[in-house]
Amino acid sequence: MLSRRLLRIKTVKALYSYFQSGAESIPRSEKELDTAIRKSYELYLMLVALIGEVARVARERIEINRAKLMPTDEDLHPNLRFVENRVVRIIEDSSVLGDAMTRCKASWRGQEAVIKRLYQDMIAAPYYKRYMEAPVPGDEKEAFAADRKLVIDFLSTQIEDNEYLEEALEESSLFWVDDLSYCLGLAIRTIGFLNETSADPEIMPMYKNEEDEQYVETLFRKALLNHEEYFGYIDRFTRNWDFDRIAFMDKIIMLAAMTELVQFPTIPVKVTLDEFIEISKYYSTPGSSVFVNGILDKAVVQLTQEGKIAKQGRGLIDKTVVRAGGNKGQ
Repeated sequence: MLSRRLLRIKTVKALYSYFQSGAESIPRSEKELDTAIRKSYELYLMLVALIGEVARVARERIEINRAKLMPTDEDLHPNLRFVENRVVRIIEDSSVLGDAMTRCKASWRGQEAVIKRLYQDMIAAPYYKRYMEAPVPGDEKEAFAADRKLVIDFLSTQIEDNEYLEEALEESSLFWVDDLSYCLGLAIRTIGFLNETSADPEIMPMYKNEEDEQYVETLFRKALLNHEEYFGYIDRFTRNWDFDRIAFMDKIIMLAAMTELVQFPTIPVKVTLDEFIEISKYYSTPGSSVFVNGILDKAVVQLTQEGKIAKQGRGLIDKTVVRAGGNKGQ
C-alpha cells in the first residue's frame, strides 16, 4: 500500500501545483491529487506484472526459432526453464492481479519495444545465465525459491536506473517521474511473499485503510482552506527574511506540516516534523531542511501555546514542546 510518506509528497506537489497555476477550484485540484495517487498504484501493479510481459516475448522468440526453415537443435529443444518459471506463471494467471489492473486501467500496451529490450538485457545478465544453467532443485520448496529469486533479481537489476525504461514511463505519465523506486520496492515485496503454495500474489491495496484515504483528503483541503493563516505564521517567524524570496517549495512544505500538526491530533509532533523536514531535503533547496526545521520548531511552540496543537493519545501531549525546543539553533 502507499505509505504516508508518499501521500505527504503527493499532497505537497498538489499544493505547489495549485498555488503556482493560480487554480481556483479546490474540487478540481482534489481530483488531480487523487489521479496522482492512483497513478502511483497503477505503476506498482504494472511492475508486478512486468515479468509476465517479458515471458510473453520469450515464448514468441521460442516459437519464431522453432519455425525457422533450418532450425538448430537448440531452436527445436530450447531451455524452457524461464517460460515455465512457477512465479512467472502465478503472475500471468492471477485473476487478482488482472482484475486490479483492469480496474486501474494499468497496462504495458504500447510499450512492446521497451519489453523486448528488457528481455534482451535480462538474457544477457549473469543472474539469468546462472539460473538457466543451474540444475533444477529436486526439493519443491527450493525449486520455487530459485524461481522467485530469478524474478526478484530481474526487478532489482533491470528496472531501477534504467534510462530507457524511465524515459518510456515519463512519456506515459508525468506522475511516475519520482515514483519508480518506491513502487519497485512494493512490487519486490509482493513477489517476495509468494511461496510454493501460492495461487495468487497478495496484491496490496492502494491505501492501508480508510484512515489513510481520509488523511490525504483532509491534509490537502485543510491546507488550502487555512493557507492564509498558516502563511501568516510563517511570515511572522521569518521577519528577518524577505517572505517573497523564501523558496516557494519551502512555504508549501511548511504549510502542509503546520496543517498536519493542527488537524491530526493522533500524529506525534516528532513524526510530522521529521517527515516534512526529510521531504524538504529532496524537493527543495540544499539548505531548506535546516531552514524548515527552525521555522517549524517556532511554529510548534506558538501553536501549542495557543492551544491549536492538542495531541491526543498516550505519550503525545508532553512531547510536543519538548521536541520543539530541542532543535533550536540547528
